[in-house]
Amino acid sequence: QVQLAESGGGSVQAGGSLRLSCSASQYIVCMGWFRQAPGKEREAVAAIRGSGSTSYADSLKDRFIISKDDAKNTLYLQINSLKPEDTATYYCAAHPFSGINGGRCTYVMYWGQGTQVSVSS
Repeated sequence: QVQLAESGGGSVQAGGSLRLSCSASQYIVCMGWFRQAPGKEREAVAAIRGSGSTSYADSLKDRFIISKDDAKNTLYLQINSLKPEDTATYYCAAHPFSGINGGRCTYVMYWGQGTQVSVSS
């Protein structure tokens, strides 16, 4: 069982930046971020696998940067030029061997509890 713990969310003004972190209890091959806005379905944001190959949701790749530090078993999501529509709970997700496509690990086995991002105009 792998535990995932997100941090770094908060309330920011439009145009600002945030860096979210997801600490994993052990190394895991595929990690990624999803988000869920109020009243909407959960959507994929970005994923990173193995040696560092990445995949982004087409509509988000210009402002979102996913990265990881394997020595710390930590995943990051840098969000720049925040917009009110970025307001959502951001979830870390992982799978021990999944590939990545469309901004996500194709399969998800583990989820974090989520961190809230609120962007005001």
